[in-house]
Amino acid sequence: MKYALATLSLFVLMAFVPQNKKKVIFFGDSITQAGVQPGGYITRIDSMSRKEGKSDQFDFIGAGIGGNKVYDLYLRLEKDVLDKKPDIVLIYVGVNDVWHKQSLGTGTDADKFQNFYQALIDKITAAGAKIILVTPAAIGEKTDYTNQLDGDLNKYSGFIRDIAAKNNLPLVDLRKVFLEYNLKNNPSNKDRGILTSDMVHLNDMGNQLVAEQMWKAIQAVK
Repeated sequence: MKYALATLSLFVLMAFVPQNKKKVIFFGDSITQAGVQPGGYITRIDSMSRKEGKSDQFDFIGAGIGGNKVYDLYLRLEKDVLDKKPDIVLIYVGVNDVWHKQSLGTGTDADKFQNFYQALIDKITAAGAKIILVTPAAIGEKTDYTNQLDGDLNKYSGFIRDIAAKNNLPLVDLRKVFLEYNLKNNPSNKDRGILTSDMVHLNDMGNQLVAEQMWKAIQAVK
């Protein structure tokens, strides 16, 4: 009887031991920097986890800095990501690598982009964290492929798809998701206002769509 009571007491105690939360870091540029604001995609993911009773399973951390390209992420990887000992890292970069070619003349050439992207993966993997890759969503929302940077954005998104396949990593293909959404919901062929406020940064619906896609991917990580 005493043994049974002791076993029961131990079981009850163990039932109330708090679970170790998975630390999830969103690593990116200004889109991710805004993600922690009210209505931002990271804030929405946190709300989704609470609504589903999973807030005790995850800690969500934004590590976005405006204007960042893949090289910038590599330079601050240790301090802003690895030192925090994450369990899952979402790499969401690429817009500025393409956009800044036109706007500032400081974009990232194809070889450099792929090499630094792979270097990020190698370092994060070596630290023991799981990785989710994310394609850049949009630089303009026209559906007839007349956005000025559609060609480059599609090419760089293709690089990320190839890197995901090569490394056997999960992919949130926002480029594909945004194109499909706009084909259904942008009959006037507007360059903004459907999922973005300015052709790049997310509006309310854009944040919601990104949150839904990322939350699904995060939960699938084992």
